[in-house]
Amino acid sequence: MATKNDSVKNTLAAKAAKQKADAVDPRVDLANPLGRMVRGVGGELHQQAEGDQPLLTTNMGIPISDDHNSLRAGPRGSVLLEDFVLREKIFHFDHERIPERVVHARGLGAHGFFELTDSLADKTTAKVLGEVGEKTPVFVRFSTVAGNKGSADLPRDVRGFAVKFYTKEGNWDIVGNNIPVFFIHDAIKFPDLAHAVKEEPDRGWPQAASAHDTFWDWIACTPEAMHMIMWTMSDRAIPRSTRMIQGFGVHSFRLVAADGTSTFVKFHFTPKLGMQSVVWDEAVKINGADPDFHRRDLWEAIDNGDFPEWELGVQLFTQEEADALPFDHLDATKLIPEELIPLRTIGRLVLDRNAANVFDETEQVAYSTANIVPGIDFSDDPLLHGRNFSYLDTQLKRLGSTNFHQIPINTPKCPFANMQREGHMQTIVHPQRVTYTPSLLDPAGPRESAERGFRTFPSPMDGTKVRARPESFADHYSQARQFFLSQTEPEQNHIVAALVFELSKVETLFIRSTMLGHLSVILPELGERVATGLGYVGDIPVITPAVEPTDMPLAPSLSILARPAPLVFGRKVGVLLGDGADANALASLENVLGESGATLKVICPKVGGVTLSDGSLRAAEHQLQGGPSVLFDAVVVLAGADAVARLVNDAAAVAFVHDAFSHLKVIGYGTAAQPLLDKAGVVADDAVVAVDAGGAVFVDRMAAGRRWDREPSVRPVY
Repeated sequence: MATKNDSVKNTLAAKAAKQKADAVDPRVDLANPLGRMVRGVGGELHQQAEGDQPLLTTNMGIPISDDHNSLRAGPRGSVLLEDFVLREKIFHFDHERIPERVVHARGLGAHGFFELTDSLADKTTAKVLGEVGEKTPVFVRFSTVAGNKGSADLPRDVRGFAVKFYTKEGNWDIVGNNIPVFFIHDAIKFPDLAHAVKEEPDRGWPQAASAHDTFWDWIACTPEAMHMIMWTMSDRAIPRSTRMIQGFGVHSFRLVAADGTSTFVKFHFTPKLGMQSVVWDEAVKINGADPDFHRRDLWEAIDNGDFPEWELGVQLFTQEEADALPFDHLDATKLIPEELIPLRTIGRLVLDRNAANVFDETEQVAYSTANIVPGIDFSDDPLLHGRNFSYLDTQLKRLGSTNFHQIPINTPKCPFANMQREGHMQTIVHPQRVTYTPSLLDPAGPRESAERGFRTFPSPMDGTKVRARPESFADHYSQARQFFLSQTEPEQNHIVAALVFELSKVETLFIRSTMLGHLSVILPELGERVATGLGYVGDIPVITPAVEPTDMPLAPSLSILARPAPLVFGRKVGVLLGDGADANALASLENVLGESGATLKVICPKVGGVTLSDGSLRAAEHQLQGGPSVLFDAVVVLAGADAVARLVNDAAAVAFVHDAFSHLKVIGYGTAAQPLLDKAGVVADDAVVAVDAGGAVFVDRMAAGRRWDREPSVRPVY
């Protein structure tokens, strides 16, 4: 006799069988898109026949002819406001999340100033770029892109680098990244990029990670992203600190002089501390040990008076020079190497004050690429034009009112006046009777000025309205090849390892193999190395590029390690102390580190501290299990023989030393600590330094950076 439980089991079994029958093998979908099953609006499944694909439409049901290109005046012309397809797509995307940002949700920020040191008055009427010695207040926000506000600081990701200049002529924003190129040509594709890299909506993971099917599916279908992929798989995507990253305006802008002549410009911020990244295993462990690692690092540096500083450099070029480039500067997936157009340093950016309140300032700050001042203007970069529309629209959703400019962090520090009134959250009392122009009743009210007002550069426009990419945007692989080949050997190894890791997380084999095809177009050796790392069996698909890649001159400026080693100044040294540690060696180390501008942090088995060899008590900043070596740039171990005998049986102590060695860091040690180094598998090299006689040699070796030639002995190189 059937029981109620049997009935439930049968029902569940039938449901599971139906789900299995309804399931579509994603590999079949990709391999045979014309024969796949599709789900209707009501959830029903039906066979999709050839020529019977669902029609892509706007939300009003209007069929879309081209979902990849904005409407513009000619292939290289300006994007047109009448493009309702672009506007609806970006509009809807901008409003997908509340209240945190859809992208760049996890941010950290600080106040500071920009000081001009080299005038561009012959190139632009912008006072902020013309008055040498002038200090302009700024607020800078750093961010990750993919994760939500509660994600960790060190995923593999692009870093936002947005600067708001409170100039005498209004707010000017450089809304950039730590990478000078982007995934796409056209802003109409940005919602697709973000949807692909975000957590997969049917399961809600992975968070703040690109190592999953939907992201690489989209990349495999988007050849224009190949250059950006080389950057995001490089060490640039896992920076040691926001104080040690570059910032780029990404797009070409115009500088407009008093006589009306125009010069194209690209903006670069270069850290005075030098660039520095972590290795992947280190990034993973930092996220576990301190998910607020970057936030804490910036806050502590400013709080301690070690103010981060960047040089602002510009690449200046004329229309004729732009026409002579072997690529199109309006294509945001391309860059101009410094070797081709050198940087001209014009000023310094200094951060000297932490945000008083993270929500009031860091979260409510509203940037826009459209915020420019007289003397600066836009180029015809289609991605830039889409961003100009998107940011203003986003602020309305996030901050709840068209009056978001009245929030203190967004308010200009120069006088501002217009006839805009009322609206939600209006905080300014306007006693005026006249709220319009022109007026005889109030002739003294705010009026436009032909002399002082913003004037758009009169670039000629002559094109048929089309949805099309210019032919000059079609080479997707040459600069990707140039970037890879311009890296040092360790950096190339890291790109390969990152691709192996990311693609190993992709479950759909067809996506993996397609990506190997793209990588082989970039460089056959690159495709082969990644295939080897994956254990890929079979032929790599042949991808036929729209334009065959060419070998461009190597550009060492694209490498981190080809540049001078980062300074010792601003770096953190973790000293693991045990009872009986040599007090003189510790004092010498502290002295030489202090003179170098580095910070020393003490880690002990107990946070109360240890007794040194002279009988003094030294308290700890970190308890051993809460202060792993991944939090520091270099480490030292000082302890008496009895304490070392205990530490060799402490897994946290062994891991402290082992991780430092495998992360290629400089290790200082007192002679008594040798058994702990042996237990941790440390093999002597010139970055393993005895400090009994003092710390000078240790600091000198720190200045040389990580011991990269150690890497093949501690992790596989594909």
